[in-house]
Amino acid sequence: MARYFFDIRHRTALYSDEEGLDFPDQRAAEAEAARTLGEMAGDVAPSVDRTDVAIEVRTEDGPIFKAAFIFETKSPRQ
Repeated sequence: MARYFFDIRHRTALYSDEEGLDFPDQRAAEAEAARTLGEMAGDVAPSVDRTDVAIEVRTEDGPIFKAAFIFETKSPRQ
């Protein structure tokens, strides 16, 4: 098992994961990142200005992947 750290990037802030979680492989860590992003996106109230959010995943050896939700509109919100 490897320990994966899930750092949260929101706007210009980076919230570092100091504890991490153990997963048997990268695929399991990817699933956790996707699940967490889904929860975070669901917590955003419709009236709040939506901003991009990302989870930057690393091991003790360094960064390995980034998962992100990008909110993009083609026309002004009403």
